[in-house]
Amino acid sequence: MITPTEAITLQEQLRTQVIATDALPHPIRTIAGTDVEYDKSTNLIAGSVVVLDYSTLSVLAVASHCMEVSFPYIPGLFSFREMPPLLEAYRQLTITPDLIICDGQGLAHHRRFGLACHLGVTLDIPVIGCGKTRLCGQYQDLGETRGSVAPLIAEEDQAVIGNALRTRDGINPVFVSIGHKISLPTATGIVLKMATQYRLPETTRLADHYARLALLEYKTGLNEPPVSI
Repeated sequence: MITPTEAITLQEQLRTQVIATDALPHPIRTIAGTDVEYDKSTNLIAGSVVVLDYSTLSVLAVASHCMEVSFPYIPGLFSFREMPPLLEAYRQLTITPDLIICDGQGLAHHRRFGLACHLGVTLDIPVIGCGKTRLCGQYQDLGETRGSVAPLIAEEDQAVIGNALRTRDGINPVFVSIGHKISLPTATGIVLKMATQYRLPETTRLADHYARLALLEYKTGLNEPPVSI
């Protein structure tokens, strides 16, 4: 197993491979969401990937994988806990998505290499980071209406590392950042498009649902994590 020191070194090495410009297909036909669910009473973790039609948001494919957590809880190194089940789930997909919205940070990370960057560089496809909470950076003067955006500024060098995005009027924002092969304006627009009814994009909401379902079914006696299409 990789050590925390080795994990930090790997982050420093891989972050140089992040592409912060758009490399999306035209038109975009499919979009995926990822999420993980931790079991509070055991060492189990479930990762799910759900693929949607980009235009209709209908579910095209779902894959999930349950396993034991293989890396300790260390802030800034969550990708080393969450990548293994997500990668196993991704390998089960029968459809390769055009891009992914990852429930986690991308460049909005202390070492500019969060889960969305790690996943994007590993799979070599466009990935957007969309965090429910702010990991680092500061923002100001975010409007109260849907679609309001404020840059997320790193404290140490004043670089723009993401955007705070209001997806619902008067509701707490989400935090969008580059994962790989996408620009920040494009990533922000796509997250807003996917947040059709709720604060979180549909990709994240559905991936969260399937991750919870996978963990529940796995714990209730299934020999294999659920996979549905």
